[in-house]
Amino acid sequence: MSKINWCKQLGWTEDHLEELRYAGYAYLRQGKYDIAISFFEALAVLDPESAYDSQTLGALYLQLGNGPKALKWLDRALKLEADHAPTLLNVCKAFFMMGKKEEGLKLANILKKEPNPNIANVAKALTMAYS
Repeated sequence: MSKINWCKQLGWTEDHLEELRYAGYAYLRQGKYDIAISFFEALAVLDPESAYDSQTLGALYLQLGNGPKALKWLDRALKLEADHAPTLLNVCKAFFMMGKKEEGLKLANILKKEPNPNIANVAKALTMAYS
């Protein structure tokens, strides 16, 4: 069974997708995560190869306290863009949220060595908080 290319079916261009992302991001910035999720779930169907949309969905579900859904989308993002440190940090947070302390600590210890100080510092803080 082949997958439907919804953008082609709808006659949408990259500009349409960017407008949808912009609207979703506007709701995200306002803290209206439940509304933003609707936009990014639509984008995940319309542009299934977008790691950004999956990363954003994962982060939104993490923000809403839904670790399993966050992990689902973050895993999908990592399949599209492996070793993306911000996504890995969110995976780490999802592990802790779900009570998977051992997995969270293992990942946090790896991320403490990340060259990006923002990622490394949060990973260090998580390690200290959960050790």
